[in-house]
Amino acid sequence: MKRRVPFFATLVVLLAVAIMVALGFWQLGRLVEKEEELLRYERASAMSSEVAWPTRKVEQEAALYRRARIDCASVKGVDVVAGNSTTGETGWAHIAQCVLADGAAAAVALGWSRNPQAATWAGGAVGGFVGPYRDGVKLVASPPLAGLEQLAAPDPRDVPNNHLSYAVQWFLFALTALVIYALALRKRWRATPA
Repeated sequence: MKRRVPFFATLVVLLAVAIMVALGFWQLGRLVEKEEELLRYERASAMSSEVAWPTRKVEQEAALYRRARIDCASVKGVDVVAGNSTTGETGWAHIAQCVLADGAAAAVALGWSRNPQAATWAGGAVGGFVGPYRDGVKLVASPPLAGLEQLAAPDPRDVPNNHLSYAVQWFLFALTALVIYALALRKRWRATPA
């Protein structure tokens, strides 16, 4: 008895498997890129020199984890979000929405407290570390301001690097698709009369 393999179904499965394998290799490429990025961040966090505050999106990546200084001309408000102290205690980070002298905006993490009530701060000169924040960056004040305790400095080790696990998942999805298709073909062949 000749066992027939359905052309269209096989083509679809092989195309899906090829896409999954390609995505797995793409994730391996992203793993290398992310490791280089994290190494760059580690080097940046060890530098003692300050950078200019990044007012444009393209400047933010190069400023991450470096020291910077700004002068907050006015404060539009203070947001309170979950944060950690330098000792790892969970509490509240107080983040001021500053307007600089040139009209640019800057988020300044004033410090940490156990109290969720927003701190009061009128602005002024502040130095600290540039860290990621929402879709941009923030300046984590060091030393803290407004009577707050020191907020944990941004740490490149907190940046997730899941690309290896994603690659393994794509390769396993491809293998699973092949196994399921082989089992389906086997069942079909057994059900087909000689």
